[in-house]
Amino acid sequence: MSEAVRRGLLRHAPSDFIGGSWQPLPAGAGGEAQICSVDPSQPSTTVWKAAAEPTHIDRAVTAARSAGRAWAEAPAATRHAALLRWRDVVVQHESRIADLLLLEAGKTRGEALLEAKALAEKVTITIEERTLERVRGFGIDLSPSRRGVCAFRPHGVMAVFGPFNFPAHLPNGHFVPALLLGNTVVLKPSERTPAVGQLLAELAEEAAFPPGVFNVVQAAAAGASALAAHAHVDGILFTGSWPVGRRILQANIDRPGRIVALEMGGSNPAVVLDDCHLKQAVVECVRSAFATAGQRCTCTRRVIVQRRIADAFTGLLVEVASRLRVGGGDEPGVFMGPLISEAAREAVVAFQSRRVREGCVSLLAARAPARAGWFLTAGVLRVERFSADADEEVFGPLLQIAVVDDDAEAVEQANATRFGLAAAVFTADEARWHAIGARLRAGCVNWNVGTAGASSRLPFGGLGLSGNHRPAAAFSVDSCAFPVAHLEERTDAAPLPPGMDPF
Repeated sequence: MSEAVRRGLLRHAPSDFIGGSWQPLPAGAGGEAQICSVDPSQPSTTVWKAAAEPTHIDRAVTAARSAGRAWAEAPAATRHAALLRWRDVVVQHESRIADLLLLEAGKTRGEALLEAKALAEKVTITIEERTLERVRGFGIDLSPSRRGVCAFRPHGVMAVFGPFNFPAHLPNGHFVPALLLGNTVVLKPSERTPAVGQLLAELAEEAAFPPGVFNVVQAAAAGASALAAHAHVDGILFTGSWPVGRRILQANIDRPGRIVALEMGGSNPAVVLDDCHLKQAVVECVRSAFATAGQRCTCTRRVIVQRRIADAFTGLLVEVASRLRVGGGDEPGVFMGPLISEAAREAVVAFQSRRVREGCVSLLAARAPARAGWFLTAGVLRVERFSADADEEVFGPLLQIAVVDDDAEAVEQANATRFGLAAAVFTADEARWHAIGARLRAGCVNWNVGTAGASSRLPFGGLGLSGNHRPAAAFSVDSCAFPVAHLEERTDAAPLPPGMDPF
């Protein structure tokens, strides 16, 4: 029995949820189709384990398509009421969601509770008038008898690909607006957090969505590729890494009409100017670099600090980072939990070693503590310069710092990235903030606030390899419906065009 079932966090043995019914999965027996999650704090504990069933992908898409017309044509109030039931259910089960996030994703208790609460908040934000105004539709009079109308329609079957770092909140951020606007959903959870994906299905069953409207299918790489390329999927909502997003784009290169909305990673800069509030800058840079053990797409990866305060800023930052408490989610006073896997931890350590060999200076070495679990302490590197050609996202608790002489160089170094998700500027001068902030190429640019974290009432997404379409937060409805233009004539008095004889 898996740990998630043993603890009562899941009510069903490992299963997919298709067409409103549970489809049990065979026990994992190795091979590419096996999916297994463990507690990152205690890797000997198996949280969820089964073998994916390849035929379930097509069955889930078929179920979603069969339910689509009735769901799309239902009164908006019906879909609204269904999501209010979903909100009530996730509020009722907040502690259960948080417990599973702590167990399977390695969250600290505080982070797990914040994510659990975010599910209900997303419903509230999505049904707000100011959000729905974006797809309200409009009409304009073109002549006394002719009118132009813009209406919005759901795409149809939406495939949602969830990430491991926010395995409840981020998929929820995709499928709540998708369902509200009349789409049906097939959710493919991350292979790292299948139990959280199954829990979302169990809660959806309790919320009584009509059969086929919301489906959850576990899949490894082959199954994920099959879903991304499925002929009867009408749209893809994805949160994850650029390499996976690139494969999704490639699979859909011959389907230009399919919405492929991608929210991906970041190599996010914080620009620390010489007139900043030093303590504020240090607190926000440390928080943003190492929150969730550096496993957020918005984490600060690069700091660009001006030379006049570089020594003071860097010394204080290293001191604060060196004292961050690392441990299991329910241990008291913990700031960082573990990374999601041993491979993830090894990737960070390997990147750190390579950068030192290339000439970077280790100011604070990221180290694996002598204990069970995929824990890693915070690391800080001093680099000479950043280069977009050598830019890559390191998904873990490792921060790189470069020193510059003036504002122009600070902007140039901040923009030396292939990504463009988030950026921050620390300065006490509002005019200086506006001048520099306007020149940073990122979708989220903050003033005296770190890069990690965002408001769901604002758009969220980025440029470059960070993604497209802003499929999350306030603009998420944009990816869930498409505009249709109507020309409407109310009389039979249309004039004959030149060259057409009267009849």
